[in-house]
Amino acid sequence: MSDKVLIHHAFPPVYDRHSIALILGSFPSVKSRRISFYYGNRQNRFWKMLYGYFGESLTEDVEERKSFLLKRGVALWDMVESCEIEGSMDAAIRNYTLVDLEAVLRVAPLKAILLNGSKAYELFLEKYADCKVPYRKLPSTSPANTRYDEGEWRKALDGVFGIS
Repeated sequence: MSDKVLIHHAFPPVYDRHSIALILGSFPSVKSRRISFYYGNRQNRFWKMLYGYFGESLTEDVEERKSFLLKRGVALWDMVESCEIEGSMDAAIRNYTLVDLEAVLRVAPLKAILLNGSKAYELFLEKYADCKVPYRKLPSTSPANTRYDEGEWRKALDGVFGIS
């Protein structure tokens, strides 16, 4: 018997009219869906990398993470609105529908879209290859990615925020 079921993205994007970088993942992991927020797996390098880039102390609190993102001009969302998936691996995503990025693009004065991993990049290109906002594929922050390179993330963030 298959455990694949149609799952809808359970939480909204984080953005406002001051967001200058949009970071897009693929679809929330099981742990992220459990806490109803992005990158819920403590082994995922995302939050440690982002907080470290801005020189701030990492917090686990979801509301504090939302405030941190907005304060720093970072928007956060995933490419997949709904899909059939078993577990958390990107390779398991099937029969998906993509989100409508226009909701963010209409409001936020984005300088860049940063795609967290190959799957997010592949999905982005399906619908938004002609996007006028510069976009870039970055190594996945997933603990499953053995080729993660924080230096690439820092360079991309420097291109938007110029902090390092």
